Amino acid sequence: MEESNVQPVNSPVTVCGDIHGQFHDLMKLFQTGGQVPSTNYIFMGDFVDRGYNSLEVFTILLLLKARYPAHITLLRGNHESRQITQVYGFYDECQRKYGNANAWRYCTDVFDFLTLSALIDGRVLCVHGGLSPDVRTIDQIQTIERLCEIPHEGPFCDLMWSDPEDIDTWAVSPRGAGWLFGSRVTAEFNCLNGLDLICRAHQLVQEGLKYMFPPEKGLVTVWSAPNYCYRCGNVAAILSFDENMEREAKIFTETDENSTMMITPRTGVPYFL
Repeated sequence: MEESNVQPVNSPVTVCGDIHGQFHDLMKLFQTGGQVPSTNYIFMGDFVDRGYNSLEVFTILLLLKARYPAHITLLRGNHESRQITQVYGFYDECQRKYGNANAWRYCTDVFDFLTLSALIDGRVLCVHGGLSPDVRTIDQIQTIERLCEIPHEGPFCDLMWSDPEDIDTWAVSPRGAGWLFGSRVTAEFNCLNGLDLICRAHQLVQEGLKYMFPPEKGLVTVWSAPNYCYRCGNVAAILSFDENMEREAKIFTETDENSTMMITPRTGVPYFL
């Protein structure tokens, strides 16, 4: 594993949220933000599940990573998991396309190697979900053993599953994994680690991008799957940092291919896990 659990990334770079198998919309993301290697990217996980083309999404991101390793960073999300993908679509997609689970098995083996976070110019931490009560410093993220399935609890789990909430400190998450964390937790973590901002994904944002915890606005959620699940009607966003760390949000809508698709939600399973 050449990349560390906290992969250092230099600006300029563009940060992206969940893709969830929406391949045509990923192509529009590159049209919006620029092609690799002209534009550097951090993708904050959840490449698979929900959409019809998870295999194509993950494959092209891996190809770009192999061809331009210094220009694209792929973080793990909570859906980069054997257990989750057996329920939310990726396993079934591979079975449908190939008649067996081999492609799914190979991809899920790769999931274990994905890094947990990225640090832009030492000032912006990118992670899929959020913070953990067991992680006070960025150095503690470096000590996590990541070459495994995402555990059901603990700091690795929390980084994948936690969500910000309008509270002060910590609360139990309704997701059943990770935590809800509030403004004071975020401010203290940023101060202790010399951060300006935490970038994360993991939650649908209708407007594509949402800052939290004024006045510092120390956290932002970025969502990059427009018209999520071909039915939610949201726009998508990516967040670009220039060489001076100035930020620009770029908004885009779904492709024509997206707008003509429809996914039937699975019964008995929480839809927005």
